[in-house]
Formats: sequence, structure tokens, C-alpha cells
Amino acid sequence: MALPREIALDNEQQEHMLLGDWNCRIATVDAKGRINVTPMWFGWAAGKIFISARGQKVVNLRRNRNCTVLLDHNEKFPELQAIMMQGTARVLESAAEETAESGLEDAKVQMGRKYNGGHGMPAVEDPPPMAATARGKNRRWIVFTPDKTVTWDNFKLGKT
Repeated sequence: MALPREIALDNEQQEHMLLGDWNCRIATVDAKGRINVTPMWFGWAAGKIFISARGQKVVNLRRNRNCTVLLDHNEKFPELQAIMMQGTARVLESAAEETAESGLEDAKVQMGRKYNGGHGMPAVEDPPPMAATARGKNRRWIVFTPDKTVTWDNFKLGKT
């Protein structure tokens, strides 16, 4: 069932959410076919979502690159706004792959600003880019490229 186009978020609303929201949820599939959904901080650059992650998400995506990312606002149904993107994700396995990935440096700068003070530390005037890099067995950058996007803005329901 497709959502009516009349309730879709416009491009400006989508950019506002993708650049300003703190959390997305990424859904991956484990080895037994179960869905793993995790809230994550993220960056948006070059038409891709960048997530610094570790653990099960990374393991799952190495096995199956298909995943879904969801951003949503508000809790009450008439006020719900969301972006659901389906696509594929790549795990950047090395610092060399990170350097070669277009958009990652922009995302690191954006995330440094967006999450400035978010770890319980005082915010600084000129925050550095996010410094995460590949390390250990499963600490990696995930690069998600959407191939299908569905959005909705329930504020528009009464106007259709």
C-alpha cells in the first residue's frame, strides 16, 4: 500500500530532518533472519547516511547489506513525520576505505557540530569533526545508500 503523495514531506523538510535530527534507527538482519533495530547517531552527506558503529550491526551488514533506516518526529499519530529509506550499506573496513569514501569527511564535520556537548561534556565553540575510525574487530563506519525513500507528514492528513 503506497502512501498518498499529498502527505509526503517536501525536500526542505527532509533535508531539515536529515541534517538536524540526532537519531535514526537502522534495521539489519541477523544470521537467523531476525531483525535488529538500533537507534544511532548519524551524518547525512552526498546522498548517504554515515554511522559510526560497532557490534551486531556491523556483523549483520557484512553478511547482508540490505537494511532500512528510519527517522521520525513526534509521538502522537496526527503529528507524526517520518523518513523511511530502504537500501544497502557498506562497512568501511580500513582507514584507507574511509579516506576514499566521498562524503565521509563532510559527515564527520556535521556530526562534530550536531553532537557537540551530547556526550555529557560541555559544548565547545568550534567543535572538531567526529574522530571515529576503524579499530578493533567491529568498530567501523557504515555507509548507507538509499534506493527507495518513503516519507509522511501526518500534519497534512486533514488537508488532503
